[in-house]
Amino acid sequence: MISFYNFNHNMLYVTEKFRLNKFIADSGYCSRRKADILIDAGRVTVDEKPAEKGVKVTLNNIVRIDGQVVTRDEELIILIFNKPPGITCTTLKSDSSNVIQFLNYPKRIYPVGRLDKYSEGLLILTNKGDIVNGIMRSRYNHEKEYLVTVDRPITDNFIKKMTTGIYLSELKVTTKPCFAEKIARNKFKIVITQGLNRQIRRMCEQLDFRVMKLKRTRVLDIELKDLPVGKYRKATQEEINSIIAQINQ
Repeated sequence: MISFYNFNHNMLYVTEKFRLNKFIADSGYCSRRKADILIDAGRVTVDEKPAEKGVKVTLNNIVRIDGQVVTRDEELIILIFNKPPGITCTTLKSDSSNVIQFLNYPKRIYPVGRLDKYSEGLLILTNKGDIVNGIMRSRYNHEKEYLVTVDRPITDNFIKKMTTGIYLSELKVTTKPCFAEKIARNKFKIVITQGLNRQIRRMCEQLDFRVMKLKRTRVLDIELKDLPVGKYRKATQEEINSIIAQINQ
């Protein structure tokens, strides 16, 4: 649960003790699940002693991962970014087009989910692993909305097949029923709740359509609106409240 957030001040209340994996996730280093893997691998220490999974720590303890001190960031950061085409949703420094280098934000953040390199639009970034995990849990059917331009006129049959589900042979899975609507000769809107790799592009390709432009305009209740391409803004308090409420469902 994410119930420990103080929505009025956009900060976390400090309690006496924290589970170690949560402490690490709140630092922005990685998710809780990844933290448990690091702990099991013996890469985490607390006050210079090997850590055990499930142990609780306070802000006075010194937590290290591979010898590097990890500090718990009290500020909740959620950014709304209009990703341009050509930027990759990765934190890998070896990728010169990575979104972190592009934004050059002064604090450690990472993207929530992925938007493929050649797509554009709304991308959420945060410093909290719990936010990432909550939004990414597909079983909660969190909506993502896109505007898609294809290479030829859209037919009623195309829309029908997109909404009822398409078998993707490469992934060996049938997409879930979704909402799709034609809005122009070669343009449609689609709302999906899955996060399959290149899902919309694959769906279109399966029907012999080629995606020319793909833009994400909404995630949950967060809308891109008129945010310029390549720019970001901080989430409003209302948007933060909405995100927390939905991932706590």
